Amino acid sequence: MILRLALAIAVVAGAASAQQVSEADGVVLRGLDKISGQVYDIEMQTGQTAVFDQLRITLNSCRYPVGNPSGDAFAGLQVVDTGKGETVFSGWMVASAPALSAMDHARYDLWVMRCTTS
Repeated sequence: MILRLALAIAVVAGAASAQQVSEADGVVLRGLDKISGQVYDIEMQTGQTAVFDQLRITLNSCRYPVGNPSGDAFAGLQVVDTGKGETVFSGWMVASAPALSAMDHARYDLWVMRCTTS
């Protein structure tokens, strides 16, 4: 009962503090190859698919707080491992909390840096 009440309060507080967001033209992602230690920045436009070694990344949307494109960006992504032929991530990644919705892959890490406009 107490847990349900706490959860309800958290949901209401989150909705009350919701920010207005803008849709961006694209995103900057950062990829890490855990084997080689190489870090790559991947810049892409909404609707575009980029290839990062064995990963095929599609950007569905990038949103950010109104007036602050370098702020708390979040991107809707779909990531497919072409070697295995399976989707390894589909959903929203948040720049300020990469562990909140992280891609689980043995070799690669991927996270959102910021949205891009024009």
